[in-house]
Amino acid sequence: MANVSPIPTESYNLGFIGAGKMAESIARGVVKSGVLPASCIRTAHRGTARRTAFESFGVKVLDENSQVVQESDVVVFSVKPQVVKDVVLQLRPLLSEKKLLVSVAAGVKLKDLQEWAGHSRFIRVMPNTPAAVGVAASVIGLGAAATKDDGELISKLFGAIGKVWTADEKLFDAITGLSGSGPAYIYLAIEALADGGVAAGLPRELALGLASQTVLGAASMAVTGGKHPGQLKDDVASPGGTTIAGIHELEKAGFRGILMNAVVAAAKRSRELSQS
Repeated sequence: MANVSPIPTESYNLGFIGAGKMAESIARGVVKSGVLPASCIRTAHRGTARRTAFESFGVKVLDENSQVVQESDVVVFSVKPQVVKDVVLQLRPLLSEKKLLVSVAAGVKLKDLQEWAGHSRFIRVMPNTPAAVGVAASVIGLGAAATKDDGELISKLFGAIGKVWTADEKLFDAITGLSGSGPAYIYLAIEALADGGVAAGLPRELALGLASQTVLGAASMAVTGGKHPGQLKDDVASPGGTTIAGIHELEKAGFRGILMNAVVAAAKRSRELSQS
């Protein structure tokens, strides 16, 4: 811990190891929200398409990952989980405790990341795919040598692409099952609602638009309305009306239990994958 010093929150350099869609979403959000100017962000890629994507909003694109690490105070590993070990080990000689390390690789535990890097000033982040439109649900877990200031810096960084929570890493498998995999459950629900609209006589485009906007509106009310979801449901379901008739069908089919089982199954699978 002797070499650990606070990173100036207004003037640090941010580097991405891995120039994929998640890195791009984070970088775009950071620039758009004013957390950092594009001139303070860098990544590396040799492919024209990915270079162009980052350069289009001012990010410096280098040729080698080692250059990114050397020029950065905060280094985000945004590579595929199956290659993160090799990437961290390759860069280990450059990963001093003066640099705050961050991983968004799903299922890769802090103890392994810290071992590969040679120090524990590491933070693990679990964002989800709505990061692409700035409404991610992200959870951060701090490594052994990551300070409170480090955590606050990364919370602010990921706050540029949505909402951020902090949790003990032991909860990350359950978080994966809920917010990590959850968008896919909601996409399935939107598709099913739209199919129901078509079955009831609506044109496909209208049905899909209504289903998507209904889910967006309901989620917004759940987030900002200050009421429990059960109360919001009761507010819509008038006695003997259409909504309670639909809810009755959902309850008969075990709708709640199905969603609960999906979260538990995904969490279990996440646990299995992280142990393999």
